[in-house]
Amino acid sequence: MNATCLIVYASMSGNTEELAQLIGEGINQAGVTVEIKDILMSDVVELKEYDGILLGAYTWGDGDLPDEFLDFYEEMNSLDFKGKMAAAFGSCDSSYDHWGRAVDILSNKLVELGAEVVLDGLKIDLAPTDSEKEQCIQFGQSFGKKMRGVSLK
Repeated sequence: MNATCLIVYASMSGNTEELAQLIGEGINQAGVTVEIKDILMSDVVELKEYDGILLGAYTWGDGDLPDEFLDFYEEMNSLDFKGKMAAAFGSCDSSYDHWGRAVDILSNKLVELGAEVVLDGLKIDLAPTDSEKEQCIQFGQSFGKKMRGVSLK
């Protein structure tokens, strides 16, 4: 069985979208099928159809999830992620006190819903530098390799 992965992200400036694309590239390189969707084009029930789930969001205001992620976040409470691998990522702004807190909020929600969070949340300050782009690809490769290890058992 081929492992499948869904990346759902919220991006205002394009930074988190770029991270999602780079992570997706790494997942593909690891031999896992990945679909990447903007939060506004996603339905929370789709998450049940995938073996792996990555959620990406920028941190808004005083360490909050962006508004466009709030309904999706609440609707996730109806799901059970036992048996699913997951991770979170996001573009952050180090000029704020709660740097990257949206990534922590998403990671905690994934754990709460029973997912196996296999990587620490990836936080990139604003737009990724060349070395951070490579870090995103490696994050995706690591996630994909962990998924393949599970699906090949």
